Amino acid sequence: MARAWHLMSRPSGMPVAENFELREHATPALGEGMIRVRNLWLSVDPYMRGRMNDVKSYVPPFQLGEPMQGGAVGEVVESRAAGFAERDKVLHMAGWRDEAVLPADQAQKLPALGVPDQAYLGYLGMPGMTAYFGLLAVAEAKQGDTVFVSAAAGAVGSTVIQIAKAKGMTAIGSAGGADKCAWVASLGADATVDYKAERPLVRKLTEAAPRGIDVYFDNVGGEHLDAAFAAANDRARFAICGMIGGYNSGEPMTFRYVMAIIAKRLMLKGFIVTDFMSRMGEFYADMGAMAAAGKLTSEETVHEGLDRQVDAFLGLFSGGNKGKMLVRL
Repeated sequence: MARAWHLMSRPSGMPVAENFELREHATPALGEGMIRVRNLWLSVDPYMRGRMNDVKSYVPPFQLGEPMQGGAVGEVVESRAAGFAERDKVLHMAGWRDEAVLPADQAQKLPALGVPDQAYLGYLGMPGMTAYFGLLAVAEAKQGDTVFVSAAAGAVGSTVIQIAKAKGMTAIGSAGGADKCAWVASLGADATVDYKAERPLVRKLTEAAPRGIDVYFDNVGGEHLDAAFAAANDRARFAICGMIGGYNSGEPMTFRYVMAIIAKRLMLKGFIVTDFMSRMGEFYADMGAMAAAGKLTSEETVHEGLDRQVDAFLGLFSGGNKGKMLVRL
């Protein structure tokens, strides 16, 4: 029988293993227009933390006692849907389990771009689309801009760094620790900021960007966002993607330099990757070309087996990943 992770209680602050339970999961019989998929790769992403709260948001919360969901890549093992055959590789959102039965219109065949399957959960998947459209469409970054990226060693941030360099920008990435900063530098970053090192973050950023920043890509919020206010040039654009620094904290964020929004005429815009789903073809064409030209690389932190799904998820909040966090089945 198939197995799936279920949310058994809503976390208060940082999630713990006891909030989750791996159970046998009966999959339905295959109806017309449906496919059965054996999952091969599962994704964990910071936004999933928000779905564990019983609050109204841009996606419905996980229901207690029900199987959880998330990005997954798998192989079709049975199909009653036109256009899908056994052994087709597909991308879908019925993750956190080893087998999924779903309507075929909720799955997408993997494009033939000559990359590993798991790349469609990383730089050619939701994290990559978030980076691409957040940087180029939301922040309207252009050649010659100086871009500051928080969580630059994560799946989204590391892709932002590489896109920025491919498009002729100066890229500054923040990461935690010398090893991660060295990796971000290896991606082409012009400067790195170790937020774990001593001295205030705002001072480290202004030293890394002596001419200021034109774009801030925010994955963290809090102190990083405040430092970006201080370092921003006039009319800088901020793409607000996530605020992982506050996902498990009940404490309000405070900002010392927030009044720069007015004096510097800053533009702050929040966005969700689903805003750009209609432009997926554009994304695959441009990012696929960058990948083929050797301008994109990836790093993966891989946990082996469905039993490790929760460990992988919790690792997102303790700096346990370099690049994309994945579970391989």
